[in-house]
Amino acid sequence: MKHSDGYLEVVHSKARGTSRLYQQTWEPDKAARAVVLLVHGLGEHSERYVHVADHLTQRGFAVYALDHYGHGKSDGHAGFVERFSVYLDGVDELFRKARADHPSLPVFLLGHSMGGLIAASWLLANQDSVRACVLSGPALKTDQAPSAILLALNKLLSALVPTLPMIQLDAAGVSRDPAVVDAYVNDPLVFHGKLTARLIAELSATMDDTLSRAAEIRVPVIFMHGEEDLLTSPSGSQEMFAHVSSEDKTLKLYPGLYHEIFNEPEQDAVLADMSTWLEARL
Repeated sequence: MKHSDGYLEVVHSKARGTSRLYQQTWEPDKAARAVVLLVHGLGEHSERYVHVADHLTQRGFAVYALDHYGHGKSDGHAGFVERFSVYLDGVDELFRKARADHPSLPVFLLGHSMGGLIAASWLLANQDSVRACVLSGPALKTDQAPSAILLALNKLLSALVPTLPMIQLDAAGVSRDPAVVDAYVNDPLVFHGKLTARLIAELSATMDDTLSRAAEIRVPVIFMHGEEDLLTSPSGSQEMFAHVSSEDKTLKLYPGLYHEIFNEPEQDAVLADMSTWLEARL
């Protein structure tokens, strides 16, 4: 596996200014058969997916990933985003880099958690550019969602004091493996603070919009979700799966698994499910 990294200069289409986003690429030792755009989750960063990249490069996939705005080694205010479109701008630039490096290869999209929401939202405008999409524990619904009254209050606070800290994720819900949770808690590049009112409002609005437009998705898609996921609800994957128009669609629920299915004790089987599905669509 060959590794390279650097920074992408991203111009934001619906928000103010530009940002420098950290980006890294893992290439197979032999010529790549396809490209996977890997979109990480809320509060984390791309380096947590080295084992996923290793698995995919061994099967001939080149893997491109970035640290979202406000995440990892990228510019931005942790726990805050002015507009959700800022995340989509990053994926746009990542796709352009991958396409420039590999103009003739098929491109697959892989998003986890909030990255699943980003991937699904980006897919709505770009599905003619990708071969297929993998959504791992996508943040389409959450069992920890605030009540309607609290969401209305948060929407007001988002307008008045957008950077106000509001809620914090529970690290214990990441994995059943104590070593994974310990590494997550002690990772200096993981954001452990509270999410701001604006980010919560943008997440909520994007979840609603993406689910309401599920029927627009036509490309092959697989939803992979731990049944015991307390951070993002499996019901979101089930609802979107039921409504996407894709003739080639799969729903894979994993009994007993928590949120990060690629970091559970059963990760080898989960990764094999994913790569087997991808290879069948080459």
